[in-house]
Amino acid sequence: MRPPSYKAVVDEFATSIRSGRLPAGTRLPTHRALARERRIALATATRVYAELASMGLVVGEPGRGTFVRVRADYDGLEPSRALPVPRVADLSFNQPLSEGQAGLLRRALRALFVAGEAEALLRQDPPGGRPHDRAVVATYLLDRGIDTPPANVLLTSGTQQALDCVLRSLTRPGEVIAVDAVSYPGVRVLASAHGLELAPVPVTATGTDLAALDRLCRTRPVRVVYAMPTLHNPLGWVLDRERRDRLVAVARAHDVVIVEDGTYAFLDPSAPPPLQSLAPERTCYVAGLSKNAAPGLRFGFAVVPGGRVESVTRSLRAAAWGAPGLITALATGWLADGTVARWEEDRRADAAARQDVARSALAGMSLTAHPASYMVWLGLQPHQRPDEVAARLAAAGIVVSTGDAFATGPYRPRALRLALATPPRDALAGALRRLRDVLDAIPP
Repeated sequence: MRPPSYKAVVDEFATSIRSGRLPAGTRLPTHRALARERRIALATATRVYAELASMGLVVGEPGRGTFVRVRADYDGLEPSRALPVPRVADLSFNQPLSEGQAGLLRRALRALFVAGEAEALLRQDPPGGRPHDRAVVATYLLDRGIDTPPANVLLTSGTQQALDCVLRSLTRPGEVIAVDAVSYPGVRVLASAHGLELAPVPVTATGTDLAALDRLCRTRPVRVVYAMPTLHNPLGWVLDRERRDRLVAVARAHDVVIVEDGTYAFLDPSAPPPLQSLAPERTCYVAGLSKNAAPGLRFGFAVVPGGRVESVTRSLRAAAWGAPGLITALATGWLADGTVARWEEDRRADAAARQDVARSALAGMSLTAHPASYMVWLGLQPHQRPDEVAARLAAAGIVVSTGDAFATGPYRPRALRLALATPPRDALAGALRRLRDVLDAIPP
């Protein structure tokens, strides 16, 4: 009898899982047991489970085995917002706002029209933005430790577009990006869209394993290293100056371009200098105003070396031509008059207060967080599967992000990323206590 093909085994499992014959939570045979049962090579059995995992049908847990995934659409990169019960809290995304921002928006819009700029706002801005607006951002960045000519600042519709256009200008399909083994999910989305290979680098409690990064660059043709040195998402670390210098040294030794994500850097103004200031010749810095101003203000920017301005501008032109004039006028106006700086002060106090609430409500649990961050990385117990936990929390009215959304390699962390910024602050403690109650009720 001819052994079943690899695809046939995948299809058989997929059909059984989707039909319910293999219920959620079922523990599947070990890789070796599957190889024996199906008369296939061990490597083929591993490939079967890898493909089922990529289809979202199973989840592997180191030391425990492979399980049929709880498919309730409440875990992963984009958990469902339609909860089966009244909503208690959304802890899956950070959408911070300050009191009175709606009134400021109304006044700012009236001021733009009174100033007679309404017609100008209907015209298309050039790719990368107008010189005056780029100069406003360049001035703002001085307080972040970045001293760059306005010509090296390119305006975008949010940080994700800045990251997208920078990566497209730097890479070709098939090239390798070094990235932390646990990192911002948006870079994984872009790598998939552009046919790039993510090479996960191990992480430590204090940052990227730079010795492992150096070994990777010695053995693989790494084109880009993606880094979040200040308030890493989701692990919250802030790299010290020595580690930043070492990261730059590795990049220079192997002629690798650094893409630095500064999305949350404003929350820790005492952090060491950004990588861009340490290696401006090879660093592209991306950030925006979604966390320090408003999530709906889709305004971002990229600071790039002079020799890369033209190629990144071409990517911007291909993606969306340029940032919308109305959004740019609002954003640069608030940057120039100090409004964004005042909001950033509010956010820093708010983030610190919310961390205090989280440490109190979740005391004794496995927490990884920076005291200035809007995030908590919550480690789960061995018997708590992230997919099952997310489904149970959704049934209690709480939305979370599971650790697999942040995994850039085969390792899937048994953890939750809790975004603290969205619920009203006076409701956060109650939501976290309810979350804890749900986790405590899961039997070992």
